Amino acid sequence: MTYRPPSPYAPARRRPSLPQSLRPSRRRPRLTRRGRLALLLGALVAVAVAVTLPLLLTRDEPPVEQPRPLLVPEGWRAGQVYTAVDRALGLPEGTARKAATASALPLPAAAGGNPEGYLFPATYPVLNASTPEGLLRFMVDTAGKRFGATRIAVGARAHGMSVHETVIAASIVQAEADNPEDMAKVARVVHNRLARGMALQMDSTLNYALDRSTVDTTFEDTRLKSPYNTYERKGLPPTPIGNPGDQAMDAVIRPADGDWLYFVTVAPGDTRFTADYAAHQMNVAEFNTNRGAEKG
Repeated sequence: MTYRPPSPYAPARRRPSLPQSLRPSRRRPRLTRRGRLALLLGALVAVAVAVTLPLLLTRDEPPVEQPRPLLVPEGWRAGQVYTAVDRALGLPEGTARKAATASALPLPAAAGGNPEGYLFPATYPVLNASTPEGLLRFMVDTAGKRFGATRIAVGARAHGMSVHETVIAASIVQAEADNPEDMAKVARVVHNRLARGMALQMDSTLNYALDRSTVDTTFEDTRLKSPYNTYERKGLPPTPIGNPGDQAMDAVIRPADGDWLYFVTVAPGDTRFTADYAAHQMNVAEFNTNRGAEKG
């Protein structure tokens, strides 16, 4: 039998047709009412996110207020602290002083309501919302933490003092020492004179009574009728005469070893300690000579 290729003109062969029930439907799927609602809500959410996200990314955050520093140096008296607080807060002079007397500061009972000695020297943050009461309370709280340390209580007892008496002595050391290195020696003089029943004879206590700061003390000054006149009255003054820092407190509880009873700063950086009254008088004479040259 001869093979014949299919004619190019022969009709194409058709695939067998499927039954109507098996043929794929060409109609578009129809959404139910619930489906249309879900689709609409999804579209709205997408639009909302598209609009909100750039706003969240580009929105400026409110600026954070930067605190202003208020420096309270070692040895400042309460009056100086009050003035600094008023200036830092832009308040009329005397506002902080009134706040100190009107507010209930967390002072120890021995202080008798007097903040002197307990406005701890440090740098404090000041904000627009700060108040005199808040700042003073911060200072007193800080003093309570520092002076309430176990080592302070133990050191005070070792020298037969209360913590409050230690603060008083430290305020004198803070005012009298020419530099931090001399604090422990000044503290030893205070302890030695108290132990011997001698008057402290500290110019710093007279200055506090007269509300001044000077190294020039006259004979008339030493006759002042005041509980702060340690030339006439023996023992410690009734209150601190300033606000001591950590170094002055440490000097009182850990004084240097020595038998000194006198000291005088002959020149800046040259404080001389001695147990000999005659030698002390010679040092005082040298101080007076140097002081006269400064004034002249």
